[in-house]
Amino acid sequence: MTITLSDTQGRAIAAIRDWYETRRHDQQIFRLFGYAGTGKTTITAMAIEALGLEPMTPGGLGGVLFAAFTGKAALVMTRKGTPAQTIHSLIYRVSEATPEEIARATEDLLALRRDLPRMGPAERGFAMTRIAQLELRLKDIHQPKFLINEQSILRDADLLVLDEVSMVGKDMAHDLLAFGKPILVLGDPGQLPPVKDTGFFTETVPDVMLTEVHRQAADSAILRLATLARQELPIPPGARDDHVWKMSRHEVGPAQMLQGGQVICGTNATRRWLNTAMKRAAGFGADYPTGGGEKIICLKNRHDLGLINGMFLALTEVRQDPDDAFAFSAMVETEDGVSLGGRQSFWRGEYADHVAYDPERGRREWQIRRGLIESSWGYAITCHKSQGSQWENVVVFDDGFGRSAADRNRWLYTAITRAEKGLVILA
Repeated sequence: MTITLSDTQGRAIAAIRDWYETRRHDQQIFRLFGYAGTGKTTITAMAIEALGLEPMTPGGLGGVLFAAFTGKAALVMTRKGTPAQTIHSLIYRVSEATPEEIARATEDLLALRRDLPRMGPAERGFAMTRIAQLELRLKDIHQPKFLINEQSILRDADLLVLDEVSMVGKDMAHDLLAFGKPILVLGDPGQLPPVKDTGFFTETVPDVMLTEVHRQAADSAILRLATLARQELPIPPGARDDHVWKMSRHEVGPAQMLQGGQVICGTNATRRWLNTAMKRAAGFGADYPTGGGEKIICLKNRHDLGLINGMFLALTEVRQDPDDAFAFSAMVETEDGVSLGGRQSFWRGEYADHVAYDPERGRREWQIRRGLIESSWGYAITCHKSQGSQWENVVVFDDGFGRSAADRNRWLYTAITRAEKGLVILA
């Protein structure tokens, strides 16, 4: 199929070529930004072709690497024919404390506390400092440390293309830049930034900013509503076409939401409430999965099992051990239809939080979580979790998320643009 480029798109391709061929050694980053429907993906593919570059092959030297912040975004890119990976898997290696290191630190702390009353003033001062250090270490010892992988294949690439970059913060961006490779950044400044951070790549004026929605996209009621949200204009209630509506939250119950597609909300508190209501409406009254067809989402990458944060799972043959309060086991099939061999063990914590939320549960059970698959009900997910994914039909449950008017509009714009065909906004 022949693609007819607009003048703006043609100039964007020319600008990318000029940067890569003449200026990439002086300007490491080229920012190609555009709102939904402006053709960033098409422009990127044609620019790479014009440069004569090919995707980097495993074990090869040179070529183009593709990466995204979230595992689900990388998975979507790969499904569409662009082999991609997460930034974390591309440039980091994980360092975790061993059980022996944890036991040693715990024993040292207990010994210092035990001996403290018998110490003299000088010795006591040193001991107090050491106790504070050990307490700080043990507080976060369960958190994996991400260290730069100096042997990353990125060091052999000609070009790195980053998609869905609104979630990339300053520290990660600096780690990417440290490899010294030219980076073509694809961004949508209308989308949500990282939690408790700002988007490093989207905080700077882009080299090219696409604002012209191509003709097919311009006919989309979904993109018209997304544009209203981005421009901070009100979205009136009512139908936009046969598939796109805005309605009152009071008009639609959990059973109807089940028919509407993937539900996206703002906060985790809303997510837990909606999931509980929707799974009950679907006929699943148990507090934990039973394997009867519940909607389950993976919450953490498990590369050893091929599981990706944001991937939906089907569980069968679920076994709840009455003597194990922290885990259950099941047979697993991914949303791509891939069955994992053998029984897999799952952490129960997220499901328990849907019954009675405990903000300290994750920290308290960190040792138990190691080696277990972390998952949750997937009927409703937060907008942050949805970034990088799209669904044919989406229900946006507007719970007023946003620290500011700008945050709120970015949230709504991001949520709306997750829908491909059908959209219902509940406000």
